[in-house]
Amino acid sequence: MSYPQQLTVEELAAGIRAGERAILARAITLIESAHPAHQAKARGLLQTLLPESGTAYHLGITGVPGAGKSTMIDRLGISLIDKGHRVAVLAVDPTSQRSGGSILGDKTRMQRLATHRHGFVRPSPASGTLGGVARKTRETMALVAAAGYDVVIVETVGVGQSEVAVAGMVDFFLVLQLADGGDELQGIKKGIIELADMIAINKADSDNLTRAERAAADYRAALALLMPVSPSWQPPVITISARDNIGLDQLWDNIQAHHTCMRTSGEFSQRRANQNVRWMHDMLNEHIMACVYQNENLATKLSEAEAQVRAGNLAPSLAVDQIVNAIK
Repeated sequence: MSYPQQLTVEELAAGIRAGERAILARAITLIESAHPAHQAKARGLLQTLLPESGTAYHLGITGVPGAGKSTMIDRLGISLIDKGHRVAVLAVDPTSQRSGGSILGDKTRMQRLATHRHGFVRPSPASGTLGGVARKTRETMALVAAAGYDVVIVETVGVGQSEVAVAGMVDFFLVLQLADGGDELQGIKKGIIELADMIAINKADSDNLTRAERAAADYRAALALLMPVSPSWQPPVITISARDNIGLDQLWDNIQAHHTCMRTSGEFSQRRANQNVRWMHDMLNEHIMACVYQNENLATKLSEAEAQVRAGNLAPSLAVDQIVNAIK
């Protein structure tokens, strides 16, 4: 077996374009690597695949644990495959630095999608920081798009700031909620609801249907008081049952309606362009910090400044000035 670092950029690119899952997996492993030589090759690969990297539709999905995200994604993914799409799922969990996310559980719950020849399920590579997760998620999204997956679903655990990062890198951000979850107002305080392009109340079935409809009405009232993400789109609130496969067609119809709306208004291309610039800024910040740590003199000055800031003897703004002046 050839490891990713043993394959040339051209070999990796050719395999990805041909839809070879093993090559795609190895390329993602290359992106995961922190080795400078591997990172240089990864950048070359992304540049080579640039024309194909923006062809997929990016759908972000968040929800608290137990909201039924995996069941919903599995059913939605299979439905989209039946319509002729190829679907990739990237699971983001920056809280799990050792395991890289709950991918074993995800693959178990998304068994049909994970084993389908037109499906692909993978944890988004984590590097211990939210910024690293965001960068590597973007790079992985580019690779799976180049591999021919035209719908890329980015799933996040819904318990931290990862939602803000994911919302800033997708075309549509879906918030999955539960009736009687006890977090309706809390969700709004966290700002997650304000990021939503749509809210879906899951598990609207059996005896829970009435509660789900009541929760949906509450969310509609709350959203009416908030400024929407786009002036051209008012986020809808729907009820679904992923378990019983109810409402998922309506969910996808709303996503397509949003896509058409954004294309017509010109916001889609503008949003993509802004995301790419933000990606560049994030990578620049990360690279600058890496250069600081790799320079022995700068690393020492940084450590000394951190100690003084921690002790309350130096203002953070002045500490930054000292480090920047040392770089000059």
